[in-house]
Amino acid sequence: MNSILTYCLTGLVLLLITCEKDLRPVEEKEKGYLTENVIIVVQDGARYSETWGDPSHQYIPMMSDSFAPLGNIYTNFSNDGPTYTSAGHTAMTTGHYQDMNNGGGEYPAYESLFQRWLAQDNKLSNDCWIVTSKDKLEVLKECMQTDWSGKYNPMTDCGVGGNGVGSGYRKDTLTLIKIKQIMALDHPHFVFVSFRDPDNGAHSGQWNNYVTAIKKVDQLTYDLWQFIEQDPVYRGKTTFIVTNDHGRHLDNVSGGFANHGDTCEGCRHINMFAMGPDFYKGLIHSKKRGLIDIAATVAELLQIDLPRGEGEVMWELFRPID
Repeated sequence: MNSILTYCLTGLVLLLITCEKDLRPVEEKEKGYLTENVIIVVQDGARYSETWGDPSHQYIPMMSDSFAPLGNIYTNFSNDGPTYTSAGHTAMTTGHYQDMNNGGGEYPAYESLFQRWLAQDNKLSNDCWIVTSKDKLEVLKECMQTDWSGKYNPMTDCGVGGNGVGSGYRKDTLTLIKIKQIMALDHPHFVFVSFRDPDNGAHSGQWNNYVTAIKKVDQLTYDLWQFIEQDPVYRGKTTFIVTNDHGRHLDNVSGGFANHGDTCEGCRHINMFAMGPDFYKGLIHSKKRGLIDIAATVAELLQIDLPRGEGEVMWELFRPID
């Protein structure tokens, strides 16, 4: 551990921790975790400068005021691969950065966390759900890897009517309603949710549409967490991860916030927040991390074998096991 500094965020004193290696004893890693469920929420296309990078946190009041004391914020988190929707989502669900079709016309190259999770103990497909506002993200359920293609696919509800690729984008409010219905009925242990509005609002080219959408999705994310906390199946046993698939151009790059897709800092630098029963609370991390590390960390929590994944477990999140 290189440094432990006092850092102030929204009136709360938090610790800033930078870890260069895994400091947890081997015997602790071999013990079980308290996490029984993992929920990943993607707020599509919000730029870091409008989320945790804005000192006022004016567009993420729920994250700043309600979530910050409960978990971990990353100040140096990025998409180090292609900075568009399909590729960004694929990175965090497979552990690989992949240049791929962005319209729903190509599956991820490698098997996903979802498939590996369902393969363990031959779980039922409804133990894992992908619920997204964008129809094209239905491709996350499948892969091109020969020995996994067509096997252990999770349940999906993506796009208009939940009908997947070709159905079009739906409102994020409808996606929230749907995920609550699914979780109340099936109580899946592994859920992946993606809200479209920040990206959609930004592509309009209207600043107010963009920042209003960030604030809206901030509220929807909080509403989902409140739902989790009120359900005895999930309360106290769920790891909750909130991130972006990509950011947006810096203001002096090719159309500014309205566009994305290159290697500029605005497109690469993104939000990352994680909380759960196995993680520290109230910490800010400056260690460089990226989307593929989400896959590795979730695999560790759920004890998923992900041999082709290229990410690293974010050990700095993990508190000592009692």
